[in-house]
Amino acid sequence: MLNSLILVGRLTKEIDIKETENGKKVGTISLAIPRSFKNMDGIYETDFINCTLWEEKAKIAKEYCKVGDIIGIRGRLQSNIIKFDEGSKYFLEVVAEKITFLSNKKKEDVKNIDN
Repeated sequence: MLNSLILVGRLTKEIDIKETENGKKVGTISLAIPRSFKNMDGIYETDFINCTLWEEKAKIAKEYCKVGDIIGIRGRLQSNIIKFDEGSKYFLEVVAEKITFLSNKKKEDVKNIDN
C-alpha cells in the first residue's frame, strides 16, 4: 500500500509556526495550485491546499520561503478526527515529508521599502 503525493504551488501566506503541548514545533503553509484544465466558463481555477510541516522542516521553510515562492512538497495524506460537544469532524491534512524550493519572486517584484 502507498500513501504518497507531490504538490507544486505558490506560497500564499507567511508560514505560521506554533508549539504543541509536547514542545514540538508545527508549521502550516498554504499552496496555490492552478488546475490543469478549464472550468465550464473557460477559466483555470486554483486550489488552495494547506500543508503541515513538523520541526526542522517548519523552521527551514520559515527561514527561506516567502509569499509567492514556488515550493514542491512530497508528503502524505493523514486523516484526523476532532471531537466537539456536538459531535466530531473528520478531515484530511497533507503532512510534508520533503520540501523543495523551486523558485522565489524576482527582485523587481518585491517592493522597495526605502521609497
